[in-house]
Amino acid sequence: MSDREYDLAVFGASGFVGRLVARRLAEARTELRIALAGRSRERLVAVADDLGVDWPVVVTDSGDPAALADLAGSTRVVLTTVGPYARHGLPLVLACARAGTAYGDLTGEALFVRESIDTADTLARTSDARIVHSCGFDSVPSDLGVQMVAERAAADGAGELSEVLLMVVAAAGGVSGGTVDSLRGQVDSVRRDPALARRLADPYLLSPDRDAEPDLGPQPDAFLARRLEDGTWTAPFVMAPFNTRVVRRSNALLGHAWGRELRYAEAVRTGRAPWSPVLAGGVALGTAAVAAGLRTPVVRPLLDRILPDPGEGPSPQAQQAGSFRLELRAVTTTGARYTGTVAAPGDPGYAATSVMLAQSGLSLAQDDLPDRSGVLTPAVAMGSALTERLRAAGFTFTVQPTG
Repeated sequence: MSDREYDLAVFGASGFVGRLVARRLAEARTELRIALAGRSRERLVAVADDLGVDWPVVVTDSGDPAALADLAGSTRVVLTTVGPYARHGLPLVLACARAGTAYGDLTGEALFVRESIDTADTLARTSDARIVHSCGFDSVPSDLGVQMVAERAAADGAGELSEVLLMVVAAAGGVSGGTVDSLRGQVDSVRRDPALARRLADPYLLSPDRDAEPDLGPQPDAFLARRLEDGTWTAPFVMAPFNTRVVRRSNALLGHAWGRELRYAEAVRTGRAPWSPVLAGGVALGTAAVAAGLRTPVVRPLLDRILPDPGEGPSPQAQQAGSFRLELRAVTTTGARYTGTVAAPGDPGYAATSVMLAQSGLSLAQDDLPDRSGVLTPAVAMGSALTERLRAAGFTFTVQPTG
C-alpha cells in the first residue's frame, strides 16, 4: 500500500456507466481502498448504499482544476467515465500526469487522445504516470487481440505480422449514448476547423513519431461494402477509424515489435450467404447516412432525438443478453496465417465495457506491469496482465494457426 489515501477512485461514479464500473469493482471484492468521485455527494452516497459498500465519496467537478489536482494527489489510480473527453477530460489527464497517478478512461475520440499526447506525455514520463486511454470496447479487444496474435506468431518463429483484419462477427447490444455524444463533438470540431478532417484521415495520427512510421501508401478506413478473396462480405465498422490508430500507436511504442510494415484494418463481417452483399451494403449506407446526418444542420436535430443521449443506457436485462465476438485474420512476414478470437458476454457498449474498465483499474493498481510511463495504450501499459484478468472475468482470447 502507498501513503496515498485511496488506491483507486472512480470519477463519474453516479453516472450510468460509472455506476456499472463501481458495481464491477464491488463484485471483485478487492481489498483496495476505493473512492467514488463526482459532483454530487448525495448521488455518490446513494451509489455506495445501492452497492452495499462503505466507500468514501469525494466531491469533484471536472471544471475545477484544484479539485481535480486534489483527487489525483489522493489516489494511485483514477478511472473516469466523464465524457465527452474532448470537453471534460484533459484537466484530469494533466492532474494525473503531474501527480504520478495512473489514469484510465473510455474515450473513442482521436483528437482528444492526440491532444493528451501532445500536452501530457512528457509530464507523465517525468512523474512515472501511466495515462491509459480507451479501456473499453474502444479499444481493448482490438489492442489486446492484435498483441495476442503477434506474440503467438513470434513464439512460433513465424515472423512479424504483415497484415491483420479484425472483423466484428457478432455484436448484440445498444449503442452507447456517450459514444454518440463523442461522435457529435468530433463532427462539430471538424465543422469549426475543416483542417482537422485531414488530421483524422492520417492512419498514424496517434503515432509517437510520425516521421518514423513506414510508408505503406494509402491505408484508408473502409467506407464501402467489400468482398474478400474467400467470398466473405464485409461492411464498415464505425469504430475502425479510432481503433486502428490505437493499434498503430501500440505497435510504434513497442518499437514496431508486432510488425514494421503491419497493415491493420477493421470491418463488420456479413458472411458469404446470397444476401450478405445486400446486408453489407445496407450497413455501409446506414453508417454513411448517420455520419452525413450529423454534419447536416437540417438533419442533425432529428438524429439527436433518435440517437441515445449521454447517461442513457439499456436495462440490466438487455445488457446481460448482449455479447460480442471478434475474429482476427492475420498473415505474417513468413506467409503463416493465424486466426484469433476475442469474445465476451454482455453488450459491448455497457456490460462488457464496464468489465474492461474495472479490470484495467485493478490491473493498474495491483499488477506487476511493464516499466513504462507516459500516454499509453491498454496493450502497452498492461498487456498480458489485462488479458489474463479479462479471461478470468469470462472473456475469450484464443489464437490458432490456420495454414
